[in-house]
Amino acid sequence: MKILGMIMAGGEGSRLYPLTAERAKPAVPFGGKYRLIDIVLSNFINSRIYAIYVLTQFKSQSLTEHLQEGWRFSSILADHFILPVPAQKRTGESWYRGTADAIYQNINLVQDRDFDLVAIFGADHIYRMDIQQMVQYHTEKQADVTISAIPVPLDQAHQFGVIQVDKHGRVIGFQEKPKKPTPIPDRPNLAYVSMGNYLFNAKFLTEVLFADADKVESSHDFGKDILPSVFGDHAVYAYDFATNRVPDITEEEIGYWRDVGTIGSYWEANMDLRNIKPIFNLYNRKWPIKTTSFGLPPAKFVFNVDGRRGQAVNSLVSEGSIISGGIVQDCVLGRSVMVEGGAAVINSILMDRVHIGPNCKINMAIIDKDVFVPPGTVIGYDPAEDEKRFHVDKESNIIVIPKRYKFPSST
Repeated sequence: MKILGMIMAGGEGSRLYPLTAERAKPAVPFGGKYRLIDIVLSNFINSRIYAIYVLTQFKSQSLTEHLQEGWRFSSILADHFILPVPAQKRTGESWYRGTADAIYQNINLVQDRDFDLVAIFGADHIYRMDIQQMVQYHTEKQADVTISAIPVPLDQAHQFGVIQVDKHGRVIGFQEKPKKPTPIPDRPNLAYVSMGNYLFNAKFLTEVLFADADKVESSHDFGKDILPSVFGDHAVYAYDFATNRVPDITEEEIGYWRDVGTIGSYWEANMDLRNIKPIFNLYNRKWPIKTTSFGLPPAKFVFNVDGRRGQAVNSLVSEGSIISGGIVQDCVLGRSVMVEGGAAVINSILMDRVHIGPNCKINMAIIDKDVFVPPGTVIGYDPAEDEKRFHVDKESNIIVIPKRYKFPSST
């Protein structure tokens, strides 16, 4: 069975601002050395799906360079490729008007090759998934469309779009943030929430997209328009993500899925990684998360005297970083980070090439790439002062310092 992967990577990610001031949301760094898009790409490759288009739109240069540097196949096999596809206005004068329109404007990519299934996945969620298990379920059910769904507690489901199913898993309705979510049959305390990942029979996908394109009242979105219009007359099924098993998965990680759409959820997903037993385990060698390699030297921790001891506790420290007499606790550090003597960084995310000067005190901060923090700077201990100087996320109170930020000389 020939499967085409189409990854929706055009998200603007406004709720992650200022991390998305210069890059698309899928290009935002994650876990020290990765990008968000590396998660879904790794799931595809580990699932032996090698024909992948990445649909881009907003601020895509960083993402395109990342794909070029780290996700290239040899040209020997024609059906092995990972290619970025920029928005091109192929069907009219508008940019992508919705998720379905993004696929419709690139429907030639489906029609030009003889694919049986099209896997349409988002690019900005954290999870592990063997997509072939979803394909097997789709085939067994003789489905036209299969939606990956995650069971969530009923008292939390009102925050999401809920999928209603019958006892066989066939979709019979949709509820958008309902006050009283419909539970899963025989599981009265749980409801299905869509993960935004879909499997379509290729021919059926083409038919429904052309039909939707002619509807002037449509918002051209899979969740809002396409799926609600077809479940009554066609075989639409929900695939229970909690049944998915990848090699060497831990009990804690089964069903783990995070939408990192806000600064708070992004920070929490990174912090999940630094636990003694991380919920999302980066060290699973049988289902690795792949990314670009820069050939940097190992991380280094130097000085071992009272008052000047380089150490990191409950933290991830990426290659090329040097902890030079400072302390790092409950943090995620990117590549080539420097933390100098007397500095203390806690509960924070430092991206590539951040330089923390001597005697700095930093707490609950996300510092983007290429920022030099001058000696003695204090961040995260005086809310009123922080709000004057920095971008403070209103929901989480996390301080976000944008890429290449220049501190005032008086700091």
